[in-house]
Parts: sequence; structure tokens; C-alpha cells
Amino acid sequence: MLDDLTLPELYERLRARGGRRALELARDEDLGERGDVSSAALAPRAGRFRVVAREAGVLAGLAAIPDLIEVYGSGATLSPTKRDGESFAAGEAVAELSGDPARLLAIERPLLNLLSRLSGVATLTRRFVRAVEGTGAGVYDTRKTTPGLRALEKYAVRCGGGRSHRLGLDDAAMFKDNHLAGTPIAELAATIGRAARRAKEFGAAFVTVEVDSLDQLDRVLVIPAGVVDVVLLDNMEVETLREAASRRDRARSGVALEASGGVTLESVRAIAESGVERVSVGALTHSARPIDFGLDAV
Repeated sequence: MLDDLTLPELYERLRARGGRRALELARDEDLGERGDVSSAALAPRAGRFRVVAREAGVLAGLAAIPDLIEVYGSGATLSPTKRDGESFAAGEAVAELSGDPARLLAIERPLLNLLSRLSGVATLTRRFVRAVEGTGAGVYDTRKTTPGLRALEKYAVRCGGGRSHRLGLDDAAMFKDNHLAGTPIAELAATIGRAARRAKEFGAAFVTVEVDSLDQLDRVLVIPAGVVDVVLLDNMEVETLREAASRRDRARSGVALEASGGVTLESVRAIAESGVERVSVGALTHSARPIDFGLDAV
């Protein structure tokens, strides 16, 4: 499971899943066929630069900078002064870079863009995680990620203390309303049971089923233990979430409950206190505000 990995282990897993390829695409769109003609016109010399935060936040993306340096062929040397997952203050340096400015400056903008985007995700995630402290519920990301950047954005969520819902369509199964459209309520349990068993035969690490009513939940709760792992309670009011948790407990079902849909910083604690174990928040990746960084010559 992704959540069992340390941050360095997680980055190694995700860089192979698309993280490094995203950096290669950034290089190709930036350098084109001729490369950095501005920096190429400068005479070679030695230089040092500090990556400085213009505002406070939580760091994410530093683990990708060595890959960025290699992909761009800049030959720069990275000396981190902070680690991914750590907080930083406005004006604080998170790393130093040394090398030939004529080559190093080619990675300036992609480096700052990367840290800005990913630290924004980590910073927002940390705010959600702190909002639910003491409730026993975890904050989870979703697949509402920027196309091509999912691996890196999910890494950033972990840097902020969040957890991974699933990486993609291949590692875990999730049966949503459109999967089950047209299925009579009386046949719901049997249909889901068959599909869940097949999904695990295909290698799904776990199975989630989305429900949007308590009646649907009751049908899922009669499925034998171990077939369905998580029930996602879609767009339910807090009172309904509490009743869902009560029904799950009375049924002595081992499924975890996940609340989803329109979760905000203002509503997340009440949702987490309803008795669910998981709260998935699409805003972690689709609404995070970038954190401002700059590259200052030393």
C-alpha cells in the first residue's frame, strides 16, 4: 500500500509511475530543438543560487529536483536545507544550487514551478489534516489531479500528511454510480459481490463501492466480510453520515466508511466526527494555491 511507504520510498515508486516522465515533458516543451538560447549566449562561469520561499508553507517536490537536473543536463549540484514534508517560513531558503549559471538557469522556471505547485498541494493538505486532528479520520486525495502530474501531486499530498485513495484505475477497484446504473436495488448486493471478487482476481488491492443513499448502504453491508473494503458515502449530510456509521456498526461490518463530495476546510471536522474513517477531498489537488518561490543569486 502506498500509505505504508516512507516519503523517499514513495517518490521512488511514483517517479516510475510517471513522475520522471512529467519532468521530461517539461524539458521538451521548454527547450524545444535549440535549447536555452539565452543561457547559451553567456560565457561559462561558476555561480551559486538559493531557492527562497516568498511565503510560508509546507515543502514538497524537492525529491524531484535531482531528476530535473539530470533530465535537463544542467550539471548543477543541489544542497537541500529543508526536507519534503517540513514547514518553512517566508524568506527561508529550502535549497542551494551551484554550477554554471549558463546551464543552471535553464532549470530555474521548471524548478520553481514544480516546488510552487507541489508545495501548494502539501500546504493545503496540511491544513485539512490539522482540521481533523483527534477525530481518528484520515484525509485522502482523489483522482482529480492535473493530467500528467498525478504521481507528483499525490506525492505532495503525502508530504502534507494526507493519504492516497488510489493511484489509478489499475491498483484498486471503485464501483461508482455509473458502474451500477440500471442495477435493481434488490440485485445490488449480488452484483457488487461478483464484481468485487473479480476485481480482486484481477489484482485490485482493495475494493470501494460508492453509495448515495442509506438504502444502498444497507444492501452493501450484507455482502460477506472481506469482499468490499470501503464504502464511499457520496454527498451526504453530516446527520446522514452519522446514521450510516451507526448502521455499519450495528451490522458488525468490517468495511471502512469514506465521506466524499464538496468537503471544505469549514466542513471537514464535522464530517470527520461523524464516525467515518476516511474523508476524501478533491480540493487537495484541484484547488490548491501555488506557493511563491524565487531563485536568488548568492
